[in-house]
Amino acid sequence: MPPQSSPSRSSSDDAPAASSAVENDPTPIVISPNTRRWLLIAAALLFVLLIWQAPSILSLFVGGGALALVLSFPVRLLEKIMRRSFAIALSFTGLVALLALIIAGLVPVLVDQLGALADAAPSLAKQLDTRLPSMLDGLAERGLLPASRERFVDKLQQNLLAGVQGLARRLVGSLGGVVSGALNTVVALFGMVFIAAYLLADSRTMHARVLRAAPHRYRADVQALWTAFGDTLARYLGGLAISLAAQGVLSAVALALLGVPYALLLGAWVAITALVPFLGAWIGAIPAVLLALTISPTTAILTAVLFLLIQQLEGNVLTPRLQSQAVRVHPILVFLAVIAGGELGGIAGIVFAVPVLAVCRVLYDFFSVRLRVARGESHSSSPDTTTGTAHEFG
Repeated sequence: MPPQSSPSRSSSDDAPAASSAVENDPTPIVISPNTRRWLLIAAALLFVLLIWQAPSILSLFVGGGALALVLSFPVRLLEKIMRRSFAIALSFTGLVALLALIIAGLVPVLVDQLGALADAAPSLAKQLDTRLPSMLDGLAERGLLPASRERFVDKLQQNLLAGVQGLARRLVGSLGGVVSGALNTVVALFGMVFIAAYLLADSRTMHARVLRAAPHRYRADVQALWTAFGDTLARYLGGLAISLAAQGVLSAVALALLGVPYALLLGAWVAITALVPFLGAWIGAIPAVLLALTISPTTAILTAVLFLLIQQLEGNVLTPRLQSQAVRVHPILVFLAVIAGGELGGIAGIVFAVPVLAVCRVLYDFFSVRLRVARGESHSSSPDTTTGTAHEFG
C-alpha cells in the first residue's frame, strides 16, 4: 500500500513550478485597435493635464535637456581619453565648481549692489531731474522736441520720478523675495542637474530604443533626424551661453572703466536681457544710460556709444558666428517668431521662440527632401502607368 503522504509531497513539489510558470508566462490581455487608440489618447490627455497643473515638471525637464545638450560637448571630448561615465562625472564636477564660484563670489556682490541701488534710487532720480532740463533745452533749440517744451519737460520729469521711485519700492520689496526664493532656485538647479545626468548617461540607450521602435526602412532617416536635432540645439545653446557671457562681461568692464556705478549689476542685467533677440541689447542699455546721466551728459553719451558698439558686435560677430549655423533662418523670420512668442507666452515665449524656430528648421530640412506627393492614377490600361508616380515635396 503506497504511503499517504506522497500526494501531498507531489503537490508541494509542483507549487514552485506552477508559480514559476505564472511568473514567466503571463497571460496576454487582448484589446482591439480602437481600445488601444483610446488608451493612448487618455494617456496623452492625462500627461497634458499633469503638465498644466504642475508646469515646473516641464520647465525642469526642458532645463535638464538643455543642460545635457550643452554638456555633451565636453563629454564627447573627454570620452576620447576616458570612459564615458568618468567623462560625465568630470563635466558635472566642473559645472558644480563653476556654479559654486559664481554663487560664492558673484551673487553676494550683486545683492549688495541691488540693495545699494534701491537705497540710492531717490537721490538718483533727483540728479536726473536736475540734469534733464539742460539736455532737453539743447534738443529744443535744434527743433527735436515738440513746441510746448515746458509741458513736455514737466510731464517727462514727473513720469521719470514716479517710475524711479516705483522701481525703488519694487527693488526693496523684492530683496526678501530673492532671499526666500534662493532655496527654490537651488532645488530647481539640482533637479536640472539630476535630469541632465541621467539623460547623458542613458542617451545611448534611449537612442537605441528610438531606432528599434522605428521601422527598419526608416532607421537611417531617424538616425539623421536624431543627429540633426542634437547638433542644432547643442550648437545654439552653446553659442547662446557664450554670447550672453561675452555681452555681460564686456558691458560690466566698460561701464566700470567709464565710472558708471553698479557696473557689475548692470552687466548681469545686460546678460539677462540679451536673451531677447534684437531688442535685448537696447533694453539692457536703458538703466546704464540713465545712471551714466547722473554723472555727466558726456558719460551718458559715451555709455550710449558703448552699447551701440556692443550691439554691433553681437549682431555682426557673435550671433552670426556662434548661432547662425545652428538656426539658419532669415532674420525677418526670427523677429516675427520673437513677436509671436511674446504674444503667445510672454517672456517665456520670447526666450523659447528662437530654439523652437531652430527645431522647425530641422524638421523642414528633414521632410523637404523626403516627402513625396503621389500623383493620381492614370486611366490608361497600360500596366506601367497604373501604378502611379511621385514628385518631390517642396
